[in-house]
Amino acid sequence: MSLPPCPKCSSEYVYQDQAQLICPECGHEWNPADAAAEDAPLTAKDANGTLLQEGDKITVAKDLKVKGSSLVIKIGTKAVIRRIVDAKDHELDCKVDGIGEMMVTAAFVKKS
Repeated sequence: MSLPPCPKCSSEYVYQDQAQLICPECGHEWNPADAAAEDAPLTAKDANGTLLQEGDKITVAKDLKVKGSSLVIKIGTKAVIRRIVDAKDHELDCKVDGIGEMMVTAAFVKKS
């Protein structure tokens, strides 16, 4: 049975203690099941439930007020998803036409 190397120091001398893997060289402990879940790509779903990916073109599904500004993003405004982030409120880092870079909530957009 071969165990993966330590993610911190790349040591080969890893041993298992119940569900945890332990590195005797640096003392790092981790659960391999948790590490596999962290490697999964981030996903977000639009207002229709369609899976969004980086590089997708989207349109705004409802008028959105921009926090700290009097600016309003109108329905139908187009944007491109730069990256998907793991955040509570705003999952999409987008370049919105006519406005620029901003974070948008995935529930208020539709994939085009």
